[in-house]
Amino acid sequence: MSVNDSEIKILEEKAEKIRETIIEMLVAAGSGHTAGPLDMADIFAAFYFHILSHDPKNPDWEERDRLILSNGHIVPVRYAAMAHAGYFPIEECLTLRKFGSRLQGHPERVRLPGLETTSGPLGEGLSQGGGIAYAFQMDAKKSGKPDHRRVYVAMGDGEQDEGNVWEAVMWVGKNKLHNLTAIIDRNNIQIDGMTEDIMPLESLRAKYEAFNWHVIEVDGHNIRRFIEAVDEAKAIYEKPTVIIAHTIPGKGVPDIEFDYHWHGKPPTKEQGKDFLKEIRTMGGKVPHEYA
Repeated sequence: MSVNDSEIKILEEKAEKIRETIIEMLVAAGSGHTAGPLDMADIFAAFYFHILSHDPKNPDWEERDRLILSNGHIVPVRYAAMAHAGYFPIEECLTLRKFGSRLQGHPERVRLPGLETTSGPLGEGLSQGGGIAYAFQMDAKKSGKPDHRRVYVAMGDGEQDEGNVWEAVMWVGKNKLHNLTAIIDRNNIQIDGMTEDIMPLESLRAKYEAFNWHVIEVDGHNIRRFIEAVDEAKAIYEKPTVIIAHTIPGKGVPDIEFDYHWHGKPPTKEQGKDFLKEIRTMGGKVPHEYA
């Protein structure tokens, strides 16, 4: 899945458009989460415009990859990416959280084609993804042919506080589900403060490795490096992979970056105008490589 410089540039431009749409939809809704959706825009641009095997015109295509969003509160980034990818009109993003809208504050599978699961309570996505990945391996064993479908599970770092996450980590590792890749948004914030103050998580690498996972750490804003990490995960056949993506909460809007208060609040109309200016000013800047 090699990617050249011009393709990277296009993906970075997609990420900028996704960030702009996130701000517009949050302002229109008057509620929702800001920091997490903004910091995952680069990763969701990479998924919907390069990594995933999917078809926006046929969202139930049986041969598609599955992308599970476990931390459902950051769903504005998924809606924005899906809209720009052609799943539904971009204008529909402005119905976020409206009564009767297909775009609820947490994703609801039965409302919108292209969503794989309904997620609200944290900690469930890895179990769901593990079950799907296990079923794919059962299908391959039954048919005697390789099953090329892959399962990706996006999780928050605060979500790692949930006990059922670690039940799933243990089960997926035990069953060596190499067709599953988890992505942790390591932005270091949760609703009440910094993760290491609320409930220290480190060392995440050592914990996952202890449960038989392959661990990759990347700069979550370096699209090229993230794509390379996904490629590396595909080459690991004896265990599942987790990509710990180090991100900046509120990425693209310097005024709110690293401020946990923006975990769960939207910008006002005036703030939205300022945020859009900041995103457009930041657009096109070369991200640094995670060291």
